[in-house]
Amino acid sequence: MKRRLRVGLLWHTFGHPNLGVDALARANSALIRRAAAMAGIEIRFITLGTPTRPGIDVPPDVEIGPHPSIRQALRGRSRFLAEVRNCDMVFDIGEGDSFTDLYGARRFAFQAGTKLAVLATGTPLVLSPQTIGPFAAPHHRALATSILRRAKAVHTRDHLSTEFAEALGVRQVKEFTDTAFALPYEPPGPKGRPRIAINVSGLLYAGGVSMRLDYRALTHSIIEAFSAVGAAEICLFAHVNGTNPPDTDEPAIDELARRFPQTTRIQSFTDSTAAKTFIAGADFVVAARMHAAIAAFSSGTPVVPIAYSRKVNGLFAGLDYPHFVDAQSDDLERATTTILAAFQQRQQLAQAVAVGRRLAEARLDAYVDELALLLDQVVSRHPNRIHEPA
Repeated sequence: MKRRLRVGLLWHTFGHPNLGVDALARANSALIRRAAAMAGIEIRFITLGTPTRPGIDVPPDVEIGPHPSIRQALRGRSRFLAEVRNCDMVFDIGEGDSFTDLYGARRFAFQAGTKLAVLATGTPLVLSPQTIGPFAAPHHRALATSILRRAKAVHTRDHLSTEFAEALGVRQVKEFTDTAFALPYEPPGPKGRPRIAINVSGLLYAGGVSMRLDYRALTHSIIEAFSAVGAAEICLFAHVNGTNPPDTDEPAIDELARRFPQTTRIQSFTDSTAAKTFIAGADFVVAARMHAAIAAFSSGTPVVPIAYSRKVNGLFAGLDYPHFVDAQSDDLERATTTILAAFQQRQQLAQAVAVGRRLAEARLDAYVDELALLLDQVVSRHPNRIHEPA
């Protein structure tokens, strides 16, 4: 008898223009797959949430499922609900940081509504490691609290989210780390001259986040400073693609490449694995997108993240890595000095990265152990439905 499970991947989007979301989908499904193998379970996935673009490479055990539609649900013909009912378990990663009302009521409604739909079907809901909150509106906080308390398990990726969830009275919360640390990549080949890779955030460059640091001025400052040294190739790369500013990084990078012709504009990547492979070949990275920083860190590359929100500070502080710019408190002079000093001390940064990587790997090992237990519990409770002839 072969033990089998059909697992829903809620808000896991393969091929998302934000490569961080793509990285979460690929890495978390790989970790669930690893846990299933440990438990002796054959697993099949179906995605639930943002649709995948055509032509995207998707693992063979992943089926691309439906996008939730309120109109269909009201008509009683919701394919989303039908697919949820056919799942034995649903893992929801919330695209990393979307379970909050920071991005507006509509986005919160979609995040909360889909979670409530899963709970309403009786399908076990597990929140995979992600940022939880904040919820500014009292009615949003009350609804989120109800969802979190009813979930089978709640997993966070940083201590701030853990403390926030516990303050809401969530007892089944466990802290691990960002699953994107497990994203695979191709090891770099032989290197020539040193390569400085600067990940530019179009959102921050357009002033889309309220913070003390003048990010546009900082970007100009470090490009000019590295150009004056002249010993390294300066590469500009995106980690959010597409044509919808300010969410995309590409227009800002194109502008910078015209302004600083001595830089190399890296062609945009089709998926997060390709991006991480490039990042792994750099000698030093400045990353404004959190998952670009994670790609560097988890491939052993010295990196200075630009921490513009608590999700970034909490994640890297939790890995004993203090080498980041705090965009909410640092001014231009301090941020520039931090980055240039880090470049000069990149061997020491590499040692700190190695220590942090071991911490992240240990936490992901613990996460896989937890997943294996959860998957086994579902199989054990429904033996007639799950156990089929091989």
